[in-house]
Formats: sequence, structure tokens, C-alpha cells
Amino acid sequence: MENNVTTISREELEELREAFGKIDIDNSGYVSDYELQDLFKEASLPLPGYKVREIVEKIILVTDSNKDGKINFEEFVSIIQELKSKDVSKSFRKSINKKQGITAIGGTSAISSEGTQHSYSEEEKVAFVNWINKALQDDPDCKHLLPMNPSDASLFKSLADGILLCKMINFSQPDTIDERAINKKKLTPFTISENLNLALNSASAIGCTVVNIGSQDLQEGKPHLVLGLLWQIIKVGLFADIEISRNEALIALLNEGEELDQLMKLSPEDLLLRWVNYHLANAGWQKISNFSQDIKDSRAYYHLLNQIAPKGDDLEQLPIKIDFTGFHDKNDLRRAEYMLQQADKLGCRQFVTPADVVAGNPKLNLAFVANLFNTYPALHKPDNSSYDLNLLEGESKEERTFRNWMNSLGVSPYVNHLYSDLSDALIIFQLYDMTRVPVDWSHVNKPPYSLLGGNMKKIENCNYAVELGKTKAKFSLVGIAGHDLNEGNPTLTLALVWQLMRRYTLNVLSDLGEGEKVNDEIIIKWVNQTLAKANKKTSITSFKDKSISTSLPVLDLIDAIAPKAVRPEMVKREDLSYQDKLNNAKYAISVARKIGARIYALPDDLVEVKPKMVMTVFACLMGRGLNRIK
Repeated sequence: MENNVTTISREELEELREAFGKIDIDNSGYVSDYELQDLFKEASLPLPGYKVREIVEKIILVTDSNKDGKINFEEFVSIIQELKSKDVSKSFRKSINKKQGITAIGGTSAISSEGTQHSYSEEEKVAFVNWINKALQDDPDCKHLLPMNPSDASLFKSLADGILLCKMINFSQPDTIDERAINKKKLTPFTISENLNLALNSASAIGCTVVNIGSQDLQEGKPHLVLGLLWQIIKVGLFADIEISRNEALIALLNEGEELDQLMKLSPEDLLLRWVNYHLANAGWQKISNFSQDIKDSRAYYHLLNQIAPKGDDLEQLPIKIDFTGFHDKNDLRRAEYMLQQADKLGCRQFVTPADVVAGNPKLNLAFVANLFNTYPALHKPDNSSYDLNLLEGESKEERTFRNWMNSLGVSPYVNHLYSDLSDALIIFQLYDMTRVPVDWSHVNKPPYSLLGGNMKKIENCNYAVELGKTKAKFSLVGIAGHDLNEGNPTLTLALVWQLMRRYTLNVLSDLGEGEKVNDEIIIKWVNQTLAKANKKTSITSFKDKSISTSLPVLDLIDAIAPKAVRPEMVKREDLSYQDKLNNAKYAISVARKIGARIYALPDDLVEVKPKMVMTVFACLMGRGLNRIK
């Protein structure tokens, strides 16, 4: 490398100082070889990998004047001086503005695209593409779309017809979407829009926040919205079994003296952290407290892989030996690569690249660990079953529906456990806000709560939440006190949560009806009038009407609102077995979502005629019908 020096202006020097800060992702005050290599990669230079390594080695050799394997700011400036006169310079500078693979793109509309930027992570895109390619590789309906190329924008184009999104939702939460409702052949702009509605409303039903996303955004492949939605869908699948009622072996993670109900209150993220530390303790390695800073050197991962790899004790599983050769490599990137080669032996090289490990990307490292857990948990349920088995029952379908509804509205923090996560009433206050019940936030105690008197602060919040429900929302809360919410009394908490969901649903209807108050009678009357007008033979007397168990009134109402949406050959009308009723219900709910109704109810709610959930189904369809008329 020649040492011709180009002068650098004061402005450029400031720009370089800022750039150096962006490249120095671990804020060490130095840029190391892996950070430089990352930068060249981000520059999308038309150079093969070995050439990039050569350049990086040459830069290190020439500019690392004090030979410590790191480049300080002064040494960094000399690299830029060298590059200023070369073609690489343009790409290099452009890449400096991409901090850690963050790609900046224009705004979300013609008006906002000037002066507005949304960014998305290149690493996330690559990780999600690889995950989808693997998850759906054998699905005949995706043959025309897969495999996608992780290094271009094919992900955003491939999701545009809605099929992949619907398939990924079912991969994460099986049976959410009835496959018969997905439009798969001879797609038109209208049938594509139906698929995307089906995907969005189904994502909402499994607890994804889709408040600011429309089918048009997905059709246009807006990267930040697409990746945000995909991450939520993938996470639902990754976290599905990281829950004690679904995986009792997690009881092995109980700390000494800890009660089971304490362990059951942990979020999936916290359980994963505890799982990793359980295995690290068995390996005699220090604990980690996050999936970012603490895993950057890959060494904790080496020990984790070694602990969970099959040892051959089980006749069905051959032993897998984890090779520690790369453990002592001095280069973080190389060490991460060797570690991932070991993860590959377990079939778990997913979500992270060596650079993602070294950069401590928390989201992708969390996904990597969750996938490891799902594949090789290596836990054994303790023999002494002195645990309250009622605790292990898990949430009911009704509880899950309420939880998914809350999460889909974007409450914060995410609700993992319906009762314990509502114990300080903060989620209740957010739901009051969303249902137009005025909350005086100056009356609300906010976390962190002190160890001493903290629970008292939570009970004060719960008292205020009950008071608001009675006085402002006019809810029926007879016999409910703040401590019932705080202690997670299921019956009483559900009574309040149901009235919130009902109010939310009816608000949507009254907005469509120019503010006219809506009640059960009005909905039933509208349903029957709409069915009669469309010459349908079905009708309902109430939300407890036994005929609802066939789903025929629902399917006929959908057909009245959106002719041709229901395919008659998919519906069984006579001599219905329980399975026939269930099939009708699955189809009805998916088609309702496909025509734009945001339904949270489950097929079982229709078959078993659960009046509360039945009411929400008809209310959402009424909303859809009124919207079409408008």
C-alpha cells in the first residue's frame, strides 16, 4: 500500500470521527479487523471474500503502526487518505452511513418519502430469508417463491402475494389459517389483497401488532413493516414451547428455595436466559445476563452446545461431538465461525452469522438460542413431583384469546401471562386509553417498584383501575376489588378484561354508525335483516342460538356481505358430525378474516357456542358489512 498522503479538511475530519464511531460497534475506541471486514461487506464491493480479507490484512499490516491488532482513530484516518483516490472510496463512504447493516430507505408515502427515512436491518433480512427457506422448503404451494436469495430484495417481492405470510403463520401457530381459504392459483390484484388481509388479521389473532400495517404496505414490500411483522410471526413460533405448561421439563430450572409459581411468571426470554445459565453452570462456566454483550466472544455458546449435544445415552440418537479447537482462537470473528460450524452439527446454524454474534445482535442471538432450545433442550423433569399440578394446566383458550387481543393492540410490555402481567394494572390503563376511558396518568404508579412497598403501589394502581371501570366505563364490577386484580383472581380479572374487549368491539361499530350506541339486540337485528335480504334461510335468536354451532349463519352472513368469498363446496350443510362443525368453523373464521374482519375468536368458540366470543364474531362482521356500505 502506498503512503501518498492526501490532505483532509476539518469538515472531513469531523465526518470521519463520526464515521469511526459508527464502525466502532463495541465502543472500544478501536476498530478491529472483523469490524473493517464487516464494513467492506456492507459496502457491497464487487470483490470475492478472499480479496476482502487480503485488503483488510494489508490495511492492518500497514496502518496498525503500534502492532496491537487494532486500529485507532489516527490509523483509521490514514486508511481513508489511502482510499480517497480509489474507486473503493465511494462504496466505502456509502457503507459508513449504514451503521451495523442498517439500510435507510424512503418514507412510507409519496408525501412522507421526502425528508422521512425508515431503516431496516440487513442482518435480519438475511436471517429471516434463511429461516423461511428452511421452514417451507417442502411446501408445494411455495415452489414458485423458494428458495429466496438472502442477498437481494427477493424477500419483499416473494411476500407480496400473501401466500408465504399465511404459510409462515401456520408454521408458527399450526391451524391458525384454514388452507382452503388461501387463494393459490390465477391470482389477481383482488385475490392477492384477500390473501394479505387473511394474513394480517390472522397475525393479529395470534398476538402480533399490526395496527399500522395495511395489505397495500405488504404488496409494495415496505421493508421495515415487512421485517417487523415477520419477526413477530417467527417469534410466536420460536417461543410457543418455552412455557412450563407445555414443557414440564423446564421445572428443572427452579432455583433453590424458589416456588413454582415464581418460575411460571417468567417471560420466554427470561426462561431462555435461565436455561442457558443452567447448562453453563453444569459446564463450570460463568453465567451470562444478556444475549448481546455477554455472548460476543462465542465462548458461552461453545459450552452450551457441548452441554446440549446428544451424548449417545439414548439409543435413538447418535452422539454428536463438539470440537473446541476454535475456542482459543484469538480472532472473535473466526471463533464465532468455528462455533457456528459446531451448531451446524446439531442442525441449528440459523439466525446468526459470525458478525451477528460478535456484534451482539440481541434479536438474532435470542432467535438462535430459542431454536437451540427447541431442538435440544437437554432438560429432565425432576423426579419429585411435589408440585401443584393445577399450576401446570396452562392457559385456557379464552385466556389466550384475550392475551392475543391485548398484544395485537400493541400494549407494552408484551403480555406473556394474563394474570401476573396485569398485576400492576398498567396494561389495563393502556386498554382504557384505547377504549376511550379517560385515565389520569398522574394517578398511576409506574415501575420500577421498590422492594419495600412496591406491591402497595401496584395495589393502588389496581384500585384506581377498578374505580375507573365502575365510574367512567360504567362496567359491571360487582364484588371486584383492586387486590383481586393484583393477586390475579382469574374469574374477576376475566370479568373486567371481557368488558374491555366488548367495549373495544362496540366502539368500532358505533364509529361506523355515526356514533349511535350499539348493543346485542342491534347486532342480532342487523344480522337477521342482512341474511333475509340475501335470501338466506339461516337466522339467529341470540348469541346462544344452537344453530351457531354449525357456523352456517356465519358463513351465510359472510356470503351476504361479500358474495363469492365462500366456496359452497367447502361447506357441509347436512348431517353434521362434530368434525364437520369444526371444519365449517375453521373455514368461516378464515374467510371472515380474508374479507377484512379482525376476528380473535377460535373455531371451538363457534362449535361450542360461547356467547361472548360469538358476539365478537357477529360484531366484527357487522363492522365489515357497514364499512362496505359506506
